[in-house]
Amino acid sequence: MSRRIEIQLTSRKSDETWTWRAAGAREPKGVLVATLLPEGVAEGDVLRAEVETTIDGIEVLSVTAGTAVAAKPAKVEVIEVVGSGRNEVGVSWSLAPKSKGRGRGDRGDRGDRGDRGDRGDRGERGGGDRGGRSGPGAPGGRPRSEGGRDSGRGGRPGDRRSEGGSDGARGGRPQGPPQSTEHRNAMLAALSPEQLPVAEQLLRGGIPAVRQAIDEQNSQARTNGQPQIAPEGVLTLAEGLLPLTTLAAWKDRAAGVLSGGKEIRLRDLRTVVTASRSVSLDEGGKAMAKTLRETLTQRTQALNDEWIGRMTTALDEDRVADALRLSARAPEPAARVTAEVATRLSEAAGAGLTAETDPRSWMILLDAVCESPVRRTVKPLGIPSEADTEAAARNAAGLVPALAKLLGLRIPPPPPRRSVVHHRRDPISQNDEG
Repeated sequence: MSRRIEIQLTSRKSDETWTWRAAGAREPKGVLVATLLPEGVAEGDVLRAEVETTIDGIEVLSVTAGTAVAAKPAKVEVIEVVGSGRNEVGVSWSLAPKSKGRGRGDRGDRGDRGDRGDRGDRGERGGGDRGGRSGPGAPGGRPRSEGGRDSGRGGRPGDRRSEGGSDGARGGRPQGPPQSTEHRNAMLAALSPEQLPVAEQLLRGGIPAVRQAIDEQNSQARTNGQPQIAPEGVLTLAEGLLPLTTLAAWKDRAAGVLSGGKEIRLRDLRTVVTASRSVSLDEGGKAMAKTLRETLTQRTQALNDEWIGRMTTALDEDRVADALRLSARAPEPAARVTAEVATRLSEAAGAGLTAETDPRSWMILLDAVCESPVRRTVKPLGIPSEADTEAAARNAAGLVPALAKLLGLRIPPPPPRRSVVHHRRDPISQNDEG
């Protein structure tokens, strides 16, 4: 469900996105598409945005135009350093005499022990020098793996380190999309010389970047006593080139996501698909958008199938509480428990909530039921005769109506339906394939 918050723009990225954070705080934070912002925004501006929380983070749906507020300058505290008023030498130093010994400090008094390398007695006892302590006769020695790491630690199965010494868990994480400039370069190569500098500014920061470049050029012209340029003609040219630059930038992002395959984060994939709705796509762009939408659907469906499979496995193994907790953690906001699994969850939970069940186990199962989406269909068979369980049942009667019937209470009415908020979006009929 969407909500409104105030966000502060922190920086603009080269891929037509802005980073943001909650106004006046570090968290939450995220990335939004530049096309959602009103013209003329700058780093530090505070805007009112409509956001929605998903499994991948917070997604900005829209930004209300005309609500930009200049960020208040941070209060700067100055610390005054007061000295003695005398000119003194800061640090004095001198080289220490060379030590006769090795290692820590001066060990000249231990010279009668001989050089460290001449330790035959240790060689006989330890099976070699310090580098050979891994032998079977070394005191306290452990066999080492081929990589030199102790086999009791790094060599065991399931170790986080890979063969190359890098963190295997980190190496398998999804990464950001590769950067591509193929479509931007092709677009720039087809422009005339007078259009080229304007298009480059549009790629850097859109219309605001063009206005800033005009102001800087006119300011320099005034300083040098040279004629200034009229901004109207340049802005008209920029508005005509804006659809081309926006399309080229989006196609580069889409190409990076497509080339990344399964290594791309689902959040990045969804961001590019969402951005396609605000771009005037050509035939090539429509084909890329269709492929991205299909990929997004396949990946989300795979997550949903895995989620349903884990619940089914938990039910088959009689782990009813685990299955109920899984049902409350959907991988996608739109994911729903299937009718078959929902029926199994309700029946298994009701069968586990009996008067003969251990009170502690009964309360654990009740907590899992209250968190699950099937709580209103669960029909407990009984309540243990304990003060704690009866109190917990009374508190949960509003979520599990069947408990009210067991307690002799009036069954509470179902909660009111949530009103659906329709968000205004740009027309996308020209971007659809039909």
